Amino acid sequence: MKIILLGYMSCGKSSIGKMAANVLDYPFIDLDTFIEKQEKQTVKDIFKYKGEVYFRTIESKYLKELLASDDDFLLSLGGGTPCYANNMDAILNTQNTRSIYLKANINTLVSRLSKEKAQRPLVASLNNLDLHEFIAKHLFERNLYYLKANFTIHVDSKSIEEVTKELTDLLI
Repeated sequence: MKIILLGYMSCGKSSIGKMAANVLDYPFIDLDTFIEKQEKQTVKDIFKYKGEVYFRTIESKYLKELLASDDDFLLSLGGGTPCYANNMDAILNTQNTRSIYLKANINTLVSRLSKEKAQRPLVASLNNLDLHEFIAKHLFERNLYYLKANFTIHVDSKSIEEVTKELTDLLI
């Protein structure tokens, strides 16, 4: 089975994904890390030197390559991945695939992202007030895609372990 984690940046996709993959004995793949290996360049540098349009194009290409493989894995997507190039439809139409939206509220996301803005090219230059507005706007736009996932898990006020258990219980 292919397990796809989606949600806004900093909702816990990578942390929860690694733990859940370990519990399920599945390989864990972070799509951004996969892209960096394939492109031999960081996502930050891809955005800086080649732009978001290029990034979204290769992001979709690599996602569809992974979905077409015969391998089982747990894949953590970038926050915008489901919203471009019919990526969410590709996920939903791939046999033996389950998608899970890790849903966090705006205040949780602001709190988490304010601590790691330097590593996030899309929000690095925003102050916390602008960050709140930016996230609210993005969630409004992206929820249309996120809510198509097979399952939704609310992550606010839960530990990584609690969310991991909820996720693995859905799949076992």
